[in-house]
Amino acid sequence: MDLPIKLLTLAVAVPVFGAFLIPLAGRLSVAARNTYAVLLGLATFTAAAALAPTVLGGQTASFSLSFPRGFDFILHADLLSVFMASISAFVSAVILIYSLDYISHYENQTEYYTMVVLFLGSMMGLVFSANLLWMYVFWEMTGFASWRLVGFFRSDRDVAKANKTILVTVFGALCMLVGIIMVYFDHGTLDLRALHGQAISYAAAAFILAGILSKSATLPFSTWLPDAGVAPSTVTSLLHAAVLVKIGVYAYARIFGVTFAAPDAFSNTVLYLAGASALVSAGAALIETDIKRIIAYSTVSQIAFIFLGLASGNKTAFVGGLLYILMHSVAKGGLFLCAGIIEQNTHTKDITKMGGLFSSMPVTGAAFALCSLSVMGIPPFGGFFSKYLVFAGAAQNGSLPVLLMFFVGAIMTLLYLVRLFYKVFLGEPAGHGNPREGSYTMVASVMALALIGLALGLLIHYPAVYTELLTGSLGVNLQ
Repeated sequence: MDLPIKLLTLAVAVPVFGAFLIPLAGRLSVAARNTYAVLLGLATFTAAAALAPTVLGGQTASFSLSFPRGFDFILHADLLSVFMASISAFVSAVILIYSLDYISHYENQTEYYTMVVLFLGSMMGLVFSANLLWMYVFWEMTGFASWRLVGFFRSDRDVAKANKTILVTVFGALCMLVGIIMVYFDHGTLDLRALHGQAISYAAAAFILAGILSKSATLPFSTWLPDAGVAPSTVTSLLHAAVLVKIGVYAYARIFGVTFAAPDAFSNTVLYLAGASALVSAGAALIETDIKRIIAYSTVSQIAFIFLGLASGNKTAFVGGLLYILMHSVAKGGLFLCAGIIEQNTHTKDITKMGGLFSSMPVTGAAFALCSLSVMGIPPFGGFFSKYLVFAGAAQNGSLPVLLMFFVGAIMTLLYLVRLFYKVFLGEPAGHGNPREGSYTMVASVMALALIGLALGLLIHYPAVYTELLTGSLGVNLQ
């Protein structure tokens, strides 16, 4: 087995199997458990990122185990899977490091670390799967882990929100399974490599899309994501930024952007659904007062911009959509982790009870501002370039109503994030006690993500070249 194949198998096996050893490490000591969990996250990122030279050199790596009737277990590393795996593993590793202090005074810590690492492993298995059935298996594994994590605090309200999360996403996943079965009967295989460039029926595409929209929290399946804000901020960062909702856009890019030749009417449907989702969620963010729900609605809105890039059928827009995944993962992960520091130190999520926090939490405030600027798409942050490319590419294929919806959505993004920053960090204090900065580890984590968001803009040439190579080597439906 050569090195790229070893790295590919390690990227999946280390977090999936390593997660089940976390309870054993917990029996040794708390420090051993926590260190082991962080090392699993770092090892996963290292293995995924180390595949980049191979795929950039024009090669791929594959590992397979044979099963009857074409349901082979296939892991395949190419430019798209390595890109997505590296982003998810990096942000997840930062979240695990942040968790060392953030989660230290809560109960159920062993289960928390086990589920976070299993979540990461499920994501690795999904992005590297080259068989639709195994992609579905890992898809459902993420659903189980998210269910346990959303209900982390175990109150009746938390459990109800967790149950809502899994019910909505499992319903969508079952629709996706129907679509996968239809693909199997139409083509006799579920190997994505063998399906490359093939046509997919509108019915199968619609069923698969239902699963994608439910996991990515896009209309009409968007309501579960803001409700998942009852979870710890590390969990919401994981769900909203690094892993869960990105599964949907990755699956769309893999299945409809790279593998199948989807009907034009299908892509237009996606664009209008995404436009409506961007507007409705942005409107909700403008009137919401819960800091985590505001950021959650922002996630729903920004995911729609990624769909705009991926579904426009244009190379420039597709590159922008991929860059959007990267920029949003970093910036939105930072925003949720900042919210965790704020919530723990003010003991509230209500922004009307905050105000004036910048004087006592300047580093968190600066990190929040930097991440917000990237999400808004302000130059020279990475979010500017991704948003610009999405709009520029979509404009070439030109649906004026769709572009207008997203333009309004972009303006609303600016408004609700400015409102949020003002309410939390500026203005008059509103009785939030004696707030202070979070621990060194927590503050360093959020500032690292904020500065990376800026660096990605200043060094945009490198991720842009990667995504252009990706699109040129894999795209089948792009102009």
